[in-house]
Amino acid sequence: MLESNGIQSTYQDRQQEIIISIALEAQRRPLLESGLWFHDDVRNNFYYASYLFAAAVDDSLSLPFDREEAKQKAQDVLLETLMLQNRQPGTELYGHWPLGLNPVPREASPHELPVEIMGSLMAYFCKRYGGALNAQLRIVLNTAFGHIYRSDFYRKPVITFGHHEAKYTAAKLIFGTMFADDVLVEDGRQSLKDTLTYIRSKGMPEYGSLPWFWHWIQAFTCALELVPTEDTDLITTLKDMLDHLWKVRAEFYLHGAWVGAHSRGWPHDVPGDANVLHDYVQFGDFKLSEAMPRTEYAGLLFYKAPDEALTAAMNHRTPVETTKITQKVVPADPNAQPLLHSYAYITEDFAAGGMWERVEEFDNEQLRWTFSLPVNGEGGSNQLFFFHPGQGYNEGDPRHQSRYMEVLYHKNVVISLFPIPQGEKNTIIGVLPHGEWMQDPNALFGQVGDVYFAIYLSQSYQLQERSGYIEVTVQGMPGGVIVEAIGVKESAERGIIGLDAFVIAMAHNEPQFEMEGGLAAHYTTSNGDRLHLSMKSESEQPRALLNGVKISLENYTV
Repeated sequence: MLESNGIQSTYQDRQQEIIISIALEAQRRPLLESGLWFHDDVRNNFYYASYLFAAAVDDSLSLPFDREEAKQKAQDVLLETLMLQNRQPGTELYGHWPLGLNPVPREASPHELPVEIMGSLMAYFCKRYGGALNAQLRIVLNTAFGHIYRSDFYRKPVITFGHHEAKYTAAKLIFGTMFADDVLVEDGRQSLKDTLTYIRSKGMPEYGSLPWFWHWIQAFTCALELVPTEDTDLITTLKDMLDHLWKVRAEFYLHGAWVGAHSRGWPHDVPGDANVLHDYVQFGDFKLSEAMPRTEYAGLLFYKAPDEALTAAMNHRTPVETTKITQKVVPADPNAQPLLHSYAYITEDFAAGGMWERVEEFDNEQLRWTFSLPVNGEGGSNQLFFFHPGQGYNEGDPRHQSRYMEVLYHKNVVISLFPIPQGEKNTIIGVLPHGEWMQDPNALFGQVGDVYFAIYLSQSYQLQERSGYIEVTVQGMPGGVIVEAIGVKESAERGIIGLDAFVIAMAHNEPQFEMEGGLAAHYTTSNGDRLHLSMKSESEQPRALLNGVKISLENYTV
């Protein structure tokens, strides 16, 4: 855990740190003419007002502003936010809020997304702070709950086992309890059990999906706080769900980083893990950045992860390999439920991993593979990866990969081949975190924090400074990339001290690329393992060999 003044911090300390930080920003930030702070996302007004109010009514906090003034400001924003709800029964998206509010919030059209998570969080806020709210706000808040309940937005079956349905399930439990709707509670109970059964037996279709994983955590933590304590069956199932979710998180955790493949990611997830508040509260083993792109309720809601999950997440003195199967859900074609194989190799200094298969994801936001470094609190990239840009790609936003990549994962090494056909843009993109980098015509060697990297390329490349990272462009594909990472400590144990010595040592490992009659890469790792990845054509399965033997995925489990 992080320590302050020699005192080990607790999750309560870290939550208070977040509350104070966001409250200070909320009190400092001037209101717009609309009486709100934000027009980009209605939810941000609710989150900031919640934190400001929470700080103002907490006498244990030392605050540099007037409590009553802050309390009133928070209530004013909450009231204005609530008044944006569509309160006209029978109209489209009744009971919903708009998402974007420009140019005039009260004229903005309702949107299906905000109520999904904000409705449940409002119910929790009311339970925790309702007694301190003024009478007008309490009335409007409780009226809003009635509109939410009657909107029926959550009355949907569980089909894809994704974050939307997770939030519907929690809302069934929360609003069914609030309005004594036993039928709705039972619907929620069954949806909860069905969801837990699926993700336990087949994995989470939204693997490594941020920020949506945190919506699962918040929705079910809300439900646990709001359902009757005497309903022991429901309480137990909710705890089982949250225990499982935190175990999933722990398996791909490294000091605030989310290791390996992601089915989706926003710009604050790729190429730098910045949506880290829930991790910070739970684990507390990295420095928190001043930038908080997703505040939500990390400072106000908490469920302690199981001890075994905490141990797994925070103890990587001995490297671990995590091999998982996930079964995707394709509602349009019940017979097409592909199995995906996820690999991660996690050490105390870095992690490497990704998905063996490429799959179509929503908005084409799959991050196929990455090397991850611990979050350092300074922002910028903590990820290193290469890809061929695909549908949705925009220059300077290193997401949206094409299908033209084959991979081999083995511990601290990733090999990628890019069988880009004629007619497609023949340039791949790489992301390098800031550090000390040395260039060779077809290689890059670098030190970032406590990790050395060796990157071998089949063609020459160019570097360009981007916001928070260095971009590599490699033209003339088809071709390949090989990346090997070694911790500075491990390197020193081998007698290799300093980047110059690392470059000399890795010169003996120079790979071979073949680009005639198909694609192939051969590489001997610094540990002496012989790796081979090849493909004759796009229609044929690639061959991935370790020391001459085909790499098997048969031992991967959920």
